Amino acid sequence: GLIQEGKLLFKSDDLGDLKIDIANIKSLDAAKNHVVQYKDNSTEEKILTIKDGELHDGKGKLEMANVKATDPAVETWHGNVNIAYNASRGNTYGNSAAVVANVNRRWEKDRLNVDFGYYYAEDGKAGEPSDKTEDRWEVEAKHDHFWWPKVYHYEDLKWERDMIQDLRSRYRVGLGGGYQWLENRVFESTGKWNFNQELGVNWIKEEYDNNDDVKDNGYCALRYGHHFGYIPKWVEGIELFHEFEILPEVDEWEKFLAKANVGLSANLIWNFNLLAKFEWEYNSKPANDR
Repeated sequence: GLIQEGKLLFKSDDLGDLKIDIANIKSLDAAKNHVVQYKDNSTEEKILTIKDGELHDGKGKLEMANVKATDPAVETWHGNVNIAYNASRGNTYGNSAAVVANVNRRWEKDRLNVDFGYYYAEDGKAGEPSDKTEDRWEVEAKHDHFWWPKVYHYEDLKWERDMIQDLRSRYRVGLGGGYQWLENRVFESTGKWNFNQELGVNWIKEEYDNNDDVKDNGYCALRYGHHFGYIPKWVEGIELFHEFEILPEVDEWEKFLAKANVGLSANLIWNFNLLAKFEWEYNSKPANDR
C-alpha cells in the first residue's frame, strides 16, 4: 500500500480501496520500500513501519518536520475540458456557448500551466436579427521555476480577443517572482490547501477598433496576482478556488486591468466534472463608447 497525506492506502479484493488514518493504526510492519520526499525535494527509499500512529524507519521515529511527503504522486500531465451550450427558441431567440480547458504539470522544480477559453452568446426576438452579446477568446501559458521550496520566478504569455469590447487583440508578456505559502498542504482538521502570491512586470500591446488612447508600441505594467485553492476533507471530489490579478500601467497609474474569479470544480462520475464560477473583469480605459 501507499502512505500519503497521513493515510494508509491499499487495495483489498474483499473490501475494495481503503484509506485508514495512520493515527488510528496501533502497529503495522511491511517489507515494502516507501519513497520519502524531504523539504528540499530530495527523495529516499526506506522501509517504513507504523507504531502507535507514527511512522518509523530503521533508525527510529521519522522526523516529519523535515518531510514534505511520503509516497508522493508520480509526476504526470493533468488537464480538463469543460463545455457548455444553451439554446432557446420561441418568442425569444438565443445561443450561448463556452469552452474552457486547462493542461498542467508539476515537476520537482518546475510547474507549467496552460489555459484556454472561448465564450460566445447571441440573443434577440423571433423573426428579428439577433445581437451578439459575447465573443471572447483567451489563451495563457505560465511557467514557474522553484529556486527554493517556496520561492520561484515565473514567465507568463497571454493573448486575448473581445469583439464586444472592440478589442481585436491584447498581447501580454510577463516576468516576476512568487512565494508558495501552501502547496497541497494537508491539515487533518480541514483538508488540503494551496495559496501563492506573485509580483512582476508585464509588457502589454493592445489593438482596438475604436480607441484614440492606445499606445502603438505597447506599455509597461506592474502585476500583482494570487491563487487560492481548497479541497475540504469532508467532501471528496470538490475543489474551491479563487484567483485575482491587477496590472496598473507604470506611467499612468489610473489606467489598469483587473480580473478575478471564484468558484468550484466537482467530480460527478468517472472523469466527468462540473465547473461553476463567477468571473469579473475590469478595464479602466476601454474602447470609446464601451
